[in-house]
Amino acid sequence: MITPEEIIATLALPLTPGISSLRAKRLIEAMGSATTVIENPDEVARLMPVLSKESIEALRHKEGFVRAEKEYEFTLKNQIRCLTLFDEDYPSRLRECDDAPVNLFFKGNANLNALHIVNMVGTRNASEYGKQLCQTFVKDIAELCPDVLIVSGLAYGIDIHAHRAALAHNLATVGVLAHGLDRIYPSVHRTTAVNMLEKGGLLTEFLPGTQPERYNFVSRNRIVAGMCDSTIVVESAAKGGSLITAEIADGYHRDCFAFPGRTTDTASIGCNQLIRDNKAALLLSAEELVNMMGWNETGPQKPKAIQRDLFPELTEEEQTVVTILQKQGDLQINSLVVEADIAVHRMNSILFELEMKGVISMLAGGMYRLLA
Repeated sequence: MITPEEIIATLALPLTPGISSLRAKRLIEAMGSATTVIENPDEVARLMPVLSKESIEALRHKEGFVRAEKEYEFTLKNQIRCLTLFDEDYPSRLRECDDAPVNLFFKGNANLNALHIVNMVGTRNASEYGKQLCQTFVKDIAELCPDVLIVSGLAYGIDIHAHRAALAHNLATVGVLAHGLDRIYPSVHRTTAVNMLEKGGLLTEFLPGTQPERYNFVSRNRIVAGMCDSTIVVESAAKGGSLITAEIADGYHRDCFAFPGRTTDTASIGCNQLIRDNKAALLLSAEELVNMMGWNETGPQKPKAIQRDLFPELTEEEQTVVTILQKQGDLQINSLVVEADIAVHRMNSILFELEMKGVISMLAGGMYRLLA
C-alpha cells in the first residue's frame, strides 16, 4: 500500500528544479522510495553527480513539497487517483518502458492492467471510411473479445470516434490527455469524456493547470503506446501524431497494425507507408487482430505434463515462474509480476533467462508459454 507521504514525495521530486521525471524514476529505483530520496540529499548527490548544487539544495529544502501537497489535496477533493510508479494499479505494461512517468493521474473505473488493451489512433480529419472502420472494428472486437480496453487520446477525428464506438458497444475506454484533469480539451468532447468516466476513464501525467501545449501531445503519445499490447493506426496522412505513436510502439517492441487505404486517399498515405515499410502489419478486421495477438483461444493454454528433469537447473525465482505457468497456462508479464510478487525489471531478466534455456517462449501479445 502506497502511503500518502510517499505519494506526496513522488509528486514533489519532479517539481524540484533539475530533477526531471526520468531522473526521479532513476533515483527512486536506486534508493527504494521517493521518501528516502527526499530525506537523503547527500546520497542523491553521490548517485547523480550531474545534478547541480542548486538542485541538491532545492531537494534539501523540500522546495517541491508545498505544491505537491496542494496537488495531492486536489486529487482527493476531485476523486482522482494518483498512481505512482510502484502502485499495483499503475499500468504495468507502461512501467516496463524506460521513460515511463513516475506519476499518473486517473479518474474513472477502468482496469489499466486489463488482460487485453489496444489503442486506436489516427488523423484528426477522419474520412467517412475511417469513421466506419472505427465502428465496424470496435463492434466486431466487442463480440470476439468483450474484455478488451480501448485507449485513445480524446482528440478530433479517429480518437473520438474510437471512444464513442467503444461506449456504444459497451467496452471500457480510456482517454490519455495532454493536459491536467482540471479541463477537457477539446471542450466539445466533454459529454463523451463524462460518459467515459462511467465505463473507462481519463488518464494523464500532467498536473492540473497544465495547458494542452503542442509538445505535450507528443509526450502523451508514449503513454498511449506504452500502456497497450498493440497500436492500431486507422487512418493517417503522410505526417501526424498517430505515426509518432506507431514509431514509439515499435521502439517499445509492441505490435503495430494499420488499416490500408486507397493510394489516392490522403488520409491513408501514412497507413500505407507503415505497411510498405514493414513498420505495421496490414489489418483488415477485428478477427485478424484477435488471431494475430493470440486472443482467439477460449482460455489460457495449459501445457501437458512436463518432465521437470528435462529442464536445465533453475534458480528459485525461475522455478517460481515455471510453477505459475504450469498451473495457470499462458500469461502476460504483468500477470506474472502479480502472481510471483517479483518486480517487473527483475521479471524481465528471469523471462529472458528462461527463454535462453528453452523453458518458455514468448507469443504474440506479450504472452509467455511453458514449453513441453
